[in-house]
Amino acid sequence: MQSPLATTLRPLDRLGAWGADIPLRLFLAWEFLESGLEKWNGENWFAQIHDAFPFPFDRLPANLDWQVSMWAELIAPALLLLGLGTRFASAVLMVLTVVAIAAVHWPAHWSSLGELAMGYSISDNGFGNYKLPLIYLVALVPLLLKGAGRLSLDALLRRRFA
Repeated sequence: MQSPLATTLRPLDRLGAWGADIPLRLFLAWEFLESGLEKWNGENWFAQIHDAFPFPFDRLPANLDWQVSMWAELIAPALLLLGLGTRFASAVLMVLTVVAIAAVHWPAHWSSLGELAMGYSISDNGFGNYKLPLIYLVALVPLLLKGAGRLSLDALLRRRFA
């Protein structure tokens, strides 16, 4: 005999098996697509910060980095929405986010963990502002590890060709 709690939670378990990843996919797709569209409609400002890019991206021309970043932020979110190549799209966005943290959001100078912790914020008060990209990075981890779930083109293709 099942406990009343298990009986009560059974519908949530079923729903979770089908759609627990969907809020993450929607949230991340929106955030990255918005950034990609800003690049599409904006001017390339990567030349101003290109020295802060980590290897190997600092070795590429700033225009190429801009194009790669823009297209990654336009294509990978579409893949997340569809649940197609979700693990690949998540990995691409994770690399993009690490580069963004290193080049834009990480504090330029810090001498203690206390100062570094002050950069865990949304607005930059001289100590960086890596909170939001770190949230994106953490939100991408389940999609990288588990994939898109049952309600996705990945799952449909897996069922079709398995």
